Amino acid sequence: MTPAAIGIDFGTTNSVVALAGADGKVVTRSFATRQGAVDAYRSALMFWREGRPPQSRITHVSGPDALDMALGMTSEHRFLQSLKTHLSSRAFQETRLFGKLFRLEDLIGVFLGDLTKGLADAATLPLVSGRPVVFAGERPDEELALGRLKGSYGKAGMDQVDFAYEPLGAAYWYARELKTPQTMLVADFGGGTSDFSVMRFEPGERGGLEAIPLSHAGVGVAGDTFDYRIIEHAVSPALGKGTEYRSFGKLLPVPAHYHAAFAQWHKLSLMKSRETMAELNALIREAVEPGKLEDLLTVIEYDLGYELYRAVSAAKIALSERDETVLRFVQMGVAIESPIRRLDFERWIAEDVGAIEIALDRALADAGVDAGRIEAVFMTGGTSHVPAVRALFDRRFGAGKVHIGDAFRSVASGLALVARDRARASVAA
Repeated sequence: MTPAAIGIDFGTTNSVVALAGADGKVVTRSFATRQGAVDAYRSALMFWREGRPPQSRITHVSGPDALDMALGMTSEHRFLQSLKTHLSSRAFQETRLFGKLFRLEDLIGVFLGDLTKGLADAATLPLVSGRPVVFAGERPDEELALGRLKGSYGKAGMDQVDFAYEPLGAAYWYARELKTPQTMLVADFGGGTSDFSVMRFEPGERGGLEAIPLSHAGVGVAGDTFDYRIIEHAVSPALGKGTEYRSFGKLLPVPAHYHAAFAQWHKLSLMKSRETMAELNALIREAVEPGKLEDLLTVIEYDLGYELYRAVSAAKIALSERDETVLRFVQMGVAIESPIRRLDFERWIAEDVGAIEIALDRALADAGVDAGRIEAVFMTGGTSHVPAVRALFDRRFGAGKVHIGDAFRSVASGLALVARDRARASVAA
């Protein structure tokens, strides 16, 4: 197939590239990795230094290869993931990796360059990248986030990038099979955000159905948030959360900010600084339970974030299938075994599911459409499989209306079609 347009779903957890032909056929790009070919490219980077100063150089790998190397790397390295989550925050401006300064746009640009490497037409074909309806963060700065995202594509050699809401891409992909008009809700659950769009599909002037957006809403609560709850309740207590240390004859609680940052994937990789390590070593010397803080230090010092992520993710997936599971994490002398019941997990995430429902209500209200007028619900993303989330949509719309889409390909494939249609409209104008 000769590509006519490109869609990129740059995700917090995974990223996908889709190519649309002039005839509307879409293929997702396959990536060769050490474990075989994959369509979903892990949104991760790993940096390390090769050689000795002054001839040494900083080297990196990305995607699944970054994960593989992080698992077997014994020398000093930096593993970075969930970079998308930083886009809307002024708190992250730059970081040093082995003495070299990297801005956020530099890091994401490196990743996007790897994602599109070998794609000769990436700089010239119509390109639409997804963007969340609401960027992740407590007070997200949308202008800053979009500027950084555009700058990141520029760093990767793609200056002519356009953007579209991620649920719009999912809606395009779902609607390609529609034969009659329909009002639908698209729920796109990523790693950092949950986004909703109410869409109306009507017959278009050039045939087929035309997508008419009625409303968009979103919230910075999604898969990473659910991971945070598991770490907060099942992991952090084994790593010193809630313990005490001695100071001038008094017992004081270990500062909460260490475990708050530790439990969030996009912050974990930034904790490995001289200041943080020195502070933790000082706390360990005065701690009532030093072993737990020593384990926390080990996880940070040896960049065990991905191994921990795998254990947390496995427990979360298991709780979608069973009433209880055991989270197991054993690395570098750190051993955590924590039983988790689904009832407890659902209690931990109840407030987050409530925030998702508030965003859903906002999308319906802004569209002027009540739940009864929604004819279909298209859900995509891993969080759509969490029973508490699925139960929310079944209750609000009826299980018969709810359709689960391809967690990886739906958004990117639809974005490629959006890029093709926008290019056609531009030529026609």
